[in-house]
Amino acid sequence: MARVRPFAAVRYRHETPDISPLTAPPYDVISAEECESYLALDPHNVVELELAEGALDPEVPGNRYETAAATWNSWREEGILQRDPTPSFYVLEQRYELDGVPIRRKALIAEVTLEPFSAGVVLPHERTLPKALGDRYELIKATAANFSQVFGLFDDAAGETDPLFTRAMSHEPTLIATDPDGVQSLVWAVSDASLVAGFEQALADKRIFIADGHHRYTTALAYRDYRRDQAAASTDASALEDPAYDYVMMALVNMEDPDLVVLPTHRVASASDVFDPETFLKALESDFAVEAVDSAAVSILDRVDTPSFLVKVAGDERTLLLRLRGDVDLDTRISVQRSSAWKHLDVAVLQELILDPLLDIHPDRAETLERLSFVKDAQRALDSTREHDVAFVLRPTLMDQLRAVAIAGETMPQKSTYFYPKLLSGLVMRSAD
Repeated sequence: MARVRPFAAVRYRHETPDISPLTAPPYDVISAEECESYLALDPHNVVELELAEGALDPEVPGNRYETAAATWNSWREEGILQRDPTPSFYVLEQRYELDGVPIRRKALIAEVTLEPFSAGVVLPHERTLPKALGDRYELIKATAANFSQVFGLFDDAAGETDPLFTRAMSHEPTLIATDPDGVQSLVWAVSDASLVAGFEQALADKRIFIADGHHRYTTALAYRDYRRDQAAASTDASALEDPAYDYVMMALVNMEDPDLVVLPTHRVASASDVFDPETFLKALESDFAVEAVDSAAVSILDRVDTPSFLVKVAGDERTLLLRLRGDVDLDTRISVQRSSAWKHLDVAVLQELILDPLLDIHPDRAETLERLSFVKDAQRALDSTREHDVAFVLRPTLMDQLRAVAIAGETMPQKSTYFYPKLLSGLVMRSAD
């Protein structure tokens, strides 16, 4: 099982606990304009490290990765960033309201041993994209650092970690930051020996499921192998044992936590040729019961217990509810060699029974993905048929489904889960040197 251990974090020097102007959302959800707005808040904002200026080609002098490494080194030399004197765990609590209900999601930030997915210790659930992998690999190779956490899940149905979190959060937080959506992140440094031992013991026999940050984990693995190759070629007999590059920084959340919120990501798509709404809807009837519903009744999906979607097609004002027909056996109807758990995912049903056969869109044909977009807001997705041929509103993927698919050694279609809120970058950083 994965080894989880405390580490001496690199953190911003701060006069007060609130470091909001120095933090930012994850790199992959920030536009160029948003980068500028974060730097306007503070020129030392973490985007200067995550998304530094410069060419994306690492062979070009002054590229993004050289710039980030120079900034990382100079900020530590100048004391803008300081390394904690004591290895610690870091407890993170994110506070916000969802539909008027207060949410308090807790995570343990730790170093976790890097394991290949084939070992079955750390398990992915989504596919990664080569372009993003290349960018993140060049960044970690240049900086030897983690500026944000991989978001991981562990199974603790008995709640063994609950009293440990409560003890760790019994005093004032070390750091506070509020993101643009109003989500407040609070951090406590935990160096108390009994608490550290308690967390280590509680997590000692756990597998970890990656919720978000597949690209960061995969590139950390590649970086580990790169550093191991360097060490093997070195004549230095005093090579480090158990080196920092064998680990990655992760934020670990109990997947049984009722405050772990998973939202769906909706789809809007266009046909490869002229779209015929009537033919498309008729074709759906072979697998789905189709009925018109109130256009405002997005919540109707909360009350169905079979793969279902809300659908709207261009030129048709109706919102339609698609429910898998009772006589459709997904284990035989979906012909790809996948587990039953995978075939019963709503996102898999959409991909294999609708997007591929009816709209010629499939992730194995990368060029077709240009006609597929992902939207977080359901109403925005339904309104998008002014520019696209068809919109699909989905139900969220369940934790039991994620667990079953990951244990089967499979990955879900892209954007199968949307864990809200995202983890802020810049709260706690880590050097892998």
